[in-house]
Amino acid sequence: MGRLTLRATGPARPATVWQRYADVDQWASWSPQIRAVHANGRTLAPGLSGTVESVVGVRAAFTVEAVDHRRHRWTWRVRLGPVRLRLDHEVHAHPRGSRTSLVMDGPVLAAAAYAPFARLALRRLVRS
Repeated sequence: MGRLTLRATGPARPATVWQRYADVDQWASWSPQIRAVHANGRTLAPGLSGTVESVVGVRAAFTVEAVDHRRHRWTWRVRLGPVRLRLDHEVHAHPRGSRTSLVMDGPVLAAAAYAPFARLALRRLVRS
């Protein structure tokens, strides 16, 4: 088990970035590896669960553990077969707009394999 932290900074306002996170129907617009989100709700909330469908049709199950809309933070667990990752997201104001961070806890190889996709998604998330 290990931990990997990724960050991205861009011109989008923190409120804009947070809205892109909070509305699961927007995930595919900034995360190019996501085709669709199938969930029991459309807005981030503790207990929200379902699957994230990749562009190649692979589905990973997820459950949102915690959401703090005021502090722009949320945590979820994602499972693909036997692999489980815990992902903590935060959005902060930055002189250039906003900064988002992602902390992944789980198997080192799984986190490292997902990191290039996550980096691209985070960069797209904070762009205008």
